[in-house]
Amino acid sequence: MLQVLQSPLNGVFEVAEVPVPGANPGALVIRSKRTLISSGTERMLLDFGRAGWIGKARQQPDKLRMLLDKIRTDGLVATLDTVRAKLDQPLTMGYCNTGTVLDAGGGVAGFAPGDRVASNGAHAEVVSVPRNLCAKIPDAVSDQAAAFTVIGAIALEGLRLAQPELGESFAVIGLGLIGLLAVQLLRAHGCRVLGIDFDRQRLELARRWGAETVDLSEGVDPLRVAEAFAGGRGLDGVIVAAATKSHEPVHQGAQMCRKRGRIVLVGVAGLELSRDDFYKKELRFQVSCSYGPGRYDPAYEEKGQDYPIGFVRWTAQRNFEAVLGLLADGKLDVGPLITHRFPFERAEEAYQLLLSGEPHLGILLEYQENPEEAPPQRTIRISPRKARETRDGPVVGVIGTGQQALRALLPELRESSARLKTAADQNGVSAACAARKFGFSAATTENAGVLADPEIDTVFIATRHDSHARLVCQALQAGKHVFVEKPLAVNEDDLASIEAAVAKAPGLLMAGFNRRFARHALQAKQLLEGIREPKAIVITVNAGAVPPDHWTLDSLAGGGRIIGEGCHFIDLARCLVGSRVRSVRSSKLSADTVTISLGYEDGSTAAIHYFANGSKAFPKERVEIFCGGRILQLNNFRTMKGYGWPGFRSMRLWRQDKGNAGCVAAFLKAVRQGGPSPIPFEELVEVARVTLQAAG
Repeated sequence: MLQVLQSPLNGVFEVAEVPVPGANPGALVIRSKRTLISSGTERMLLDFGRAGWIGKARQQPDKLRMLLDKIRTDGLVATLDTVRAKLDQPLTMGYCNTGTVLDAGGGVAGFAPGDRVASNGAHAEVVSVPRNLCAKIPDAVSDQAAAFTVIGAIALEGLRLAQPELGESFAVIGLGLIGLLAVQLLRAHGCRVLGIDFDRQRLELARRWGAETVDLSEGVDPLRVAEAFAGGRGLDGVIVAAATKSHEPVHQGAQMCRKRGRIVLVGVAGLELSRDDFYKKELRFQVSCSYGPGRYDPAYEEKGQDYPIGFVRWTAQRNFEAVLGLLADGKLDVGPLITHRFPFERAEEAYQLLLSGEPHLGILLEYQENPEEAPPQRTIRISPRKARETRDGPVVGVIGTGQQALRALLPELRESSARLKTAADQNGVSAACAARKFGFSAATTENAGVLADPEIDTVFIATRHDSHARLVCQALQAGKHVFVEKPLAVNEDDLASIEAAVAKAPGLLMAGFNRRFARHALQAKQLLEGIREPKAIVITVNAGAVPPDHWTLDSLAGGGRIIGEGCHFIDLARCLVGSRVRSVRSSKLSADTVTISLGYEDGSTAAIHYFANGSKAFPKERVEIFCGGRILQLNNFRTMKGYGWPGFRSMRLWRQDKGNAGCVAAFLKAVRQGGPSPIPFEELVEVARVTLQAAG
């Protein structure tokens, strides 16, 4: 199928072929009929992509500060690699979709194949959308009108925050799609409306729907007009729907309002607020969050957990339904907002229009309807010039092409002797882009196809943590060699299932404990080989905080950060000591701020401080080893100093090396030569059990 993508690195957009998404739990698979280009949001994304490095930094000053901290701790080269990898991931464009349900994933109720639905699906022939971000389209509403559902919900949520009452006076600053819909919604609430913009065509539409207007292009003072409009009492509220970097719209809105008036920002505007504007009038200012409650909440979107209507009357989905109801009743008129239509195959022309400066409002993309058309494919072939099919190493399939795979695994596989056959991911865009970039022969959204392919002998698994054990067992049972990203398992049951699968399978199993393969770690291990007395190891991990709703903190999906990442350092200490763990003890300030104390059979000890409460300006990882009157200090896998070591004083690298290359190379060498796994299975199980005990 085809989908519109844009590169945030250089701003280039394309209509690319990607695999069709599958019916994931809690989601609908929808064949698109119409999608609406959101001029403000999508133009902003295009402008960001087309900006140079300095322009990008200016647009995101908070990210620039984080970048400078990372340069200080990780070095310039490693930081640039991270930034390029992030910006090299294409963006899916669009969030206003109407179509027909093709399939529904597990746990979906209230929808069936054939239903017409509006959703926040992207510009693509087929989309997968969580059920709570979909709503059925009434028979009286056309597909083209329903394409305005999501934009309408954004305007409606802004009004819900402003709480307009019958007879109140409001101004709408910025008469784009959202602003003009806000005008109609305010009029439906029985409010008097003053529309403010530079564009005469948009002002005429606002007047058509009962608003009075201010044409800024004529040099009219909007404050004076607003004062007269409100009878000298000040406006009850202002909806700021402009798309500008200027702080003036919010400043003007504050000046227009009466005492204790309300200002709601539903567009994008500068936010250098004047205290004096708000203090004297005790104004209320809010920024509206997209479609309404539930948006950006993983429990609502990904897990399908609706908010009880008795406590949250208007969620994102219920706002969709309200807009569709207004369209069905004729209370919203979106026909005059449509200025251009393009067949989806000509989407690039639509985006050229967006950038051209030619007047426009609603730009619709229309999709061909052919009932006899073959169902879209979940696996696509990649052009031979992009794929590398001549190598004689292991034939590799990769399941999971998220950030970890893109940054740590796939670059190393591209440089190896392995033949890269299939890249799989639930996100078809991610799978297709990874396949093209790294030289795979195919991309798919079906994991089962990778496991069933008799030509693929080696599988790399880089999915979310809760799926690791299941996929490892399936791959081993299919006769594959398996490399799985850490952690090996998130609970004892998963670990037991892996042990049972390994006992019956001939393939190698390796976990992605890359730090033991870093050049500094290998050097430290070599130096420690001659030391017979116990070692004392201190590992300090300045992990930093993550948002409380991040999936790694979810006990089911991620297992928590100690299981998800702390296992790296338990494994590194186990490797450096070279003896089995005898005792485990944990002291916690919080779930992800923990000190783990390990005792080993040879008398060695390790203290692993995994802290989420530190400063990002401090290096992330430090390893200190004390033994035999000597000390090794490893800082962030860039430098290592030796104190009291004959013949060794320091080791410095130009760029950070966390061992990803060595880890992948060691595994592929074992597969190719038929040797044992670079990390013995018994050691993998030991580290997994110690990690589960430390996290518990």
